Amino acid sequence: MIGLATVTTTASAHHSFAMFDPSKPMTFDGTVKTLQWTAPHAIVWIEADKVGPYDAGLWSLELPTSPGNLSKMGWSRTTLVAGDKIRVDIDPIRDGRRAGRFKRAVILANGKILAVGAVPGAGPTGK
Repeated sequence: MIGLATVTTTASAHHSFAMFDPSKPMTFDGTVKTLQWTAPHAIVWIEADKVGPYDAGLWSLELPTSPGNLSKMGWSRTTLVAGDKIRVDIDPIRDGRRAGRFKRAVILANGKILAVGAVPGAGPTGK
């Protein structure tokens, strides 16, 4: 399993998102394996078929904030559940692994938009 490691020097320290490349945004469809509801950032694990130059496999997508902040935005540990078919927008990780920074997702079964931050339709209730 591939994961994203974070190192902090103090409890209030925050890591940089410089490891992700916003100049190469990606969109692809996949199936949620799990939403890892952990600090400092929640992670969505998605199984996807071939995506561009990447072979089929498991993707690790880091959400850009903590579970506490996500809760304030209307998310919960069950906002995404195993088996959900979604279309995700990400900034891929620069080192070429199947990983990235989550920007937005659409649950394909109902069109629900899931976003984080000041994005039109942000939050699990947006459409």
